[in-house]
Amino acid sequence: MEALAKKPLVRLKDAARDLCPPLVWRGLQRAKAAVRASAVAHGHGGHPSTQDLDVYWDDEMAALLDTWGEGNVWNEIQLLLHDARGRVLDIACGTGKTMEVLSRFPALELTGCDISDRLIAKARERGIAPERLRVADATRLDYPDGNFSYSYSIGSFEHFTEEGIRAVIAESSRVTTLASFHMVPVSRSGRDEGWMKTYQSFFNNSIPWWLNKYGASYARVEVLPSAWEDSLSVGRWFACYRKVK
Repeated sequence: MEALAKKPLVRLKDAARDLCPPLVWRGLQRAKAAVRASAVAHGHGGHPSTQDLDVYWDDEMAALLDTWGEGNVWNEIQLLLHDARGRVLDIACGTGKTMEVLSRFPALELTGCDISDRLIAKARERGIAPERLRVADATRLDYPDGNFSYSYSIGSFEHFTEEGIRAVIAESSRVTTLASFHMVPVSRSGRDEGWMKTYQSFFNNSIPWWLNKYGASYARVEVLPSAWEDSLSVGRWFACYRKVK
């Protein structure tokens, strides 16, 4: 019911954006971001105790996930995995769009999991075999240790609580033997701006903040640029390896 109640607000926001000149709209967004950052700095919402999950049962979110990576992250994940082979886990796979994109590589045995049964159902409708999909909490993955050669996530981990981020990164390391690739929006400012709320709740923090999280579970972490960006954040890939070179 909460997700349904948000829809008129989303339509109102879209109408306001259409009426505002682009420079005015960008100014409003920057001002709103500054207010959020100030609130976080004063201890309001900087460390959420629960993850905002309702949105993952919203059809608007499902539609967004089907287009979100066009021209950027879907190209990039293909480059990262183009020479890989073996079992690959898509963590928080959503509607399965990324799995569909990667299906062009026959050497990859793709599996996906997501907390939302609604999104998993849409992945099945896309034609992904049911045995390749699982409804699961990514902080407690029901896969054996080292079950996958590779794993990845795209625009997902920033929506977890800080405790959840530590847990999901540790789980990705536990089930992966070689490398795990994670695209995360980081703050444009380079500062730790904390927990924010736009359409979804998320952490908008710095590269060092995320390196600290990934470094706790992986022997080596490299940061790579992504073409994805929005008004608050820029995309970065954290390429995580179980072994040092």
